[in-house]
Amino acid sequence: MESLESKPIETVHLFPILDELLIDLLKSLTEEEWHAQTVCKKWLVKDIASHLLDGNLRGLSISRDHYFGEKPENINSYQDLVDFLNQLNMTWTNAAKRLSPNVIINLLEITGKEYYAHLQTLHPNENAIFPVAWAGEETSLNSFHIAREYTEKFLHQQQIRDAVGKQALLTRELFHPFIHTFLQALPYTYKKINAPADSVFTLVIKTEIGGEWHIIKEKENWKFIDIPETEPDAVLKIDPYDAWLLFSKGMSPEEAKQKVEITGNIPLAEQALYIISVMA
Repeated sequence: MESLESKPIETVHLFPILDELLIDLLKSLTEEEWHAQTVCKKWLVKDIASHLLDGNLRGLSISRDHYFGEKPENINSYQDLVDFLNQLNMTWTNAAKRLSPNVIINLLEITGKEYYAHLQTLHPNENAIFPVAWAGEETSLNSFHIAREYTEKFLHQQQIRDAVGKQALLTRELFHPFIHTFLQALPYTYKKINAPADSVFTLVIKTEIGGEWHIIKEKENWKFIDIPETEPDAVLKIDPYDAWLLFSKGMSPEEAKQKVEITGNIPLAEQALYIISVMA
């Protein structure tokens, strides 16, 4: 698998497609569906739609307008950052309970177009305003930042679709960039796993919308490789639907163990069940 530096993940062209699907989805919902429980235990469908609106508004304010509003203080760890972001999300969704579904839809239509226009102005190989922390990066390129934003839009729309029983976003065009971005967390997830040098792990997302990702152990770190020269020491295979749930904490590693297929070194393979590609 090529590195992000050699081949940026291209996702910006998919934002209008996702946004249009989202608006059509939200316009089709009944009052009962707007208040359906989602896999996010604290959020109903309406809360997730409000959170997507917050993503557009915060992205425009910070990235385009350079206005940060609430700034984190005393961030000394990854957990401190997660706690700060969770607090921001909670205060917004609580306030947005006052907004009607129609207001939310209209604002999503407006801000989605503005945010897409802004993302198109970012040079893919320049440094992003924020790093992708869940991949272990202290500095990230805009191409990765945009791809991370794409996963946010994909994931939350998929959570709504899951909650109301609508068709999943499991197409090659939309799902593969999403899961490819999520799996950039794979080497970081294995960072503390001791294994002999040149050990290889392969993660397979099943079906034609998935693919294979390989990492190899170097002296201190793991890194992506294209095609292993030898048989992998461990292979884990997982269905696409289970993958998006697992890597966003919608399914526990214990639940996933009953669903995945593993060959080779079981403990080595099972470490992949702890990939978390969201700030959580």
